[in-house]
Amino acid sequence: MSQAASTTSGQQPAGRAAARRVAVASALGTTVEYYDFTLYATTAALVFDKIFFPSVSPAVGALASFSTFFVGYLARPLGGVLFGHFGDRLGRKTMLVTTLLIMGLGTVLIGLLPSYDKIGVAAPILLVVIRLLQGLGMGGEYGGGVLMAMEFAPRGKQGFYTSLVHIGTPAGVLIPVGVVSVLDTTMSDAQFESWGWRIPFLLSAVLIGLGLYLRLKIGESPEFTKFREEADSHKAPAAVVVQRQLRDVLLSIVAKIAESGLFNVYYVVALSYATTQLGMSKTPVLIGILIACALECLTLPFFGRLSDRIGRRKLYIGGALFQVVLAVPFFLLMDTRNPVLITVAMALGLAVGHGAMYGAQAALFANLYPVDVRYTGLSITQQFGATLGGGLSPLLGSALIVAGGGGWGWVVAYVVGVAVLSSLCTIPLRRGENVVAQLDTPLGATR
Repeated sequence: MSQAASTTSGQQPAGRAAARRVAVASALGTTVEYYDFTLYATTAALVFDKIFFPSVSPAVGALASFSTFFVGYLARPLGGVLFGHFGDRLGRKTMLVTTLLIMGLGTVLIGLLPSYDKIGVAAPILLVVIRLLQGLGMGGEYGGGVLMAMEFAPRGKQGFYTSLVHIGTPAGVLIPVGVVSVLDTTMSDAQFESWGWRIPFLLSAVLIGLGLYLRLKIGESPEFTKFREEADSHKAPAAVVVQRQLRDVLLSIVAKIAESGLFNVYYVVALSYATTQLGMSKTPVLIGILIACALECLTLPFFGRLSDRIGRRKLYIGGALFQVVLAVPFFLLMDTRNPVLITVAMALGLAVGHGAMYGAQAALFANLYPVDVRYTGLSITQQFGATLGGGLSPLLGSALIVAGGGGWGWVVAYVVGVAVLSSLCTIPLRRGENVVAQLDTPLGATR
């Protein structure tokens, strides 16, 4: 294998200005990605049981809605392998444009989808099909966006620049939750359930247009371009990753579960718990989520820069263990029904606990893989981990609350369990701790 195939990110920096442009374009794509999925999660928690599953009880309808949410996650690993394959063979930029279109147009189509009352069982069936397509697009989006930012980043600042891409996650929550909150305060429940819920889905078209404009203006990753000048791509990048780095793949997937899963516990499960078990209005909870996400937009760059200084594994594990300590206080604060205390709980969970893990995550996981299979490797880690974490946690959280008679004891056990497990699996990921480690163990493979 050529030296280029094992060259690490940051060796060929393209300049800070270019790195910032790429980070902004990638962050916008991540915003669209999480706008789509967060908007779906929010409306699934609030109205989809009535729109698409009106013939069952509210509890069963909520479970059915979260099941369709999980369907989108099921397609993500396949999308990660598919777009990772072509991203490693053809380049990052083309895949980023394609995935953005798939995700964004899927959201617009959901906004146009007739309800169960209009077309019967065809409505939830079409909803599942659209969710599967969105999952494919989301599966390929993350890896490309992060890699473009990392492979343009100056040496020693990968954590910071990739954390800028991750701002798209809380921003992708902030925007749809903000829109839903405004609609909730200006519309009656009947209006929102009848047609108001469609408005934020249709507004996705604006983000698509802006995202396409920015992504078409950036160039291909300089590191990937250099690699292609000196070596051929693997015919099957996924096979190379699994054959040569199976241990890293499995450990990083489990390490990912807590970050992805607990994010949805603080957001989706907590929202559902507050409205269905505590009998609260959704507005104060949504406002708490809005404030927490706005704070996380600020804390992510801080944690990204901190990860460059103290080490990615150390910060990632610290964020997970913080959430172990937070688990019981979080729900105690929720039970007060006090909007200020609920906001404090959300801020601690999202801006601090999740922010610390997410700020360090991209550079940690991406550096596990050399440039020739990095898109595929990172996508496998991200999407399988996100499916087992974020995809399952709303469904598991809702089921555990029902099993606990409406209480949160079993949910706390889940939070503590996945946080500890993910921490233990992060400890051996020394290859992702710093860039130089990759020079010692290049993959190499027959082309």
